Amino acid sequence: MTGTDDEHYFSADPSVPFERIPVSATVWDMDLSLVSGSGVFAKGRLDIGTSVLFKETEPPSLKPGARILDLGCGYGVIGLALGLVAPEAYVTGVDVNERAVLLANENAAGLGIGDRYRAAVPAEIDPEVTYDEIWSNPPIRIGKQALHELLLTWLPRLAPGGRAVMVVGKNLGGDSLQRWLGEQGFPTERIGSAKGFRVLETRRA
Repeated sequence: MTGTDDEHYFSADPSVPFERIPVSATVWDMDLSLVSGSGVFAKGRLDIGTSVLFKETEPPSLKPGARILDLGCGYGVIGLALGLVAPEAYVTGVDVNERAVLLANENAAGLGIGDRYRAAVPAEIDPEVTYDEIWSNPPIRIGKQALHELLLTWLPRLAPGGRAVMVVGKNLGGDSLQRWLGEQGFPTERIGSAKGFRVLETRRA
């Protein structure tokens, strides 16, 4: 993360003036035209970690009606890509940044999947809903304790047999996070590695 705006990406209400900034990204052979914004993570670009996540994974094959969670959705690129490759799935994006939530929902409408994609702040998400898959480029820089609390809040919402796919920088603790997840009862293996990032797959035990 670089630049003053990205420093505020995990704020609930960024203080920097709001400016919409277009993003063009090719993910899983799809060309996406999206809108990011100031005060939102990775404004104006597809960040390296998310790019590695797409390049090191295949689009998931999901049953009709599957539920997917994009944890820390930002302007929505991961969840939106999932919604496009899984046309019968329902995607929920969650982020503490209200500006990110707004942009993600606008991007879903622009891509024509607003009926199957909804972004919201955590308090607006039904705690009883479970998910077949959770995908995330988690906010590592919130600190280890806060990250652990975040993951222990959402990973238990995986449905039986469900999985989480996450990308984490090696120098930001990707390997130690893999071990810690296993110790918490969430068996985790590395399924990809590139450009200093680990792609982890966590299963619901």
